[in-house]
Amino acid sequence: MSIQFHKIWIEQCEATEGIRERFGLEDALDYLIGEKLFHFVQAAEQHPEFATELPAFVAEIQRLFTAGQIRDYLDSLEKRKYLAPREPDPVLDDLDQQDDEDLWLENPVMGDEELLRFFRIRQLLRQN
Repeated sequence: MSIQFHKIWIEQCEATEGIRERFGLEDALDYLIGEKLFHFVQAAEQHPEFATELPAFVAEIQRLFTAGQIRDYLDSLEKRKYLAPREPDPVLDDLDQQDDEDLWLENPVMGDEELLRFFRIRQLLRQN
């Protein structure tokens, strides 16, 4: 049996329901949209099999969360990740360490790609 990575979103959506019950709405949104959807959209940019699955993934997210929940989450994510200035962390700066999430802040190309991906996700999740 071959693993179909482009179908992983189905299991991720199923896991989200348990995350919401156990840890709350914010953690469920962070997991599914802030982490899994962002990675899936990035994969879809280079792999057609992921791009083909993207509309179904987005539809399932829209089924799991209300339009208001999605909108509020994306507004919050935009403010805290993309619009908020980076606060220096003396411990990390002294050790000259960064985690992967902060690398895009230091690299303008990665930053632009990440910001464009965010706005693409916002557009995909917009419900009419």
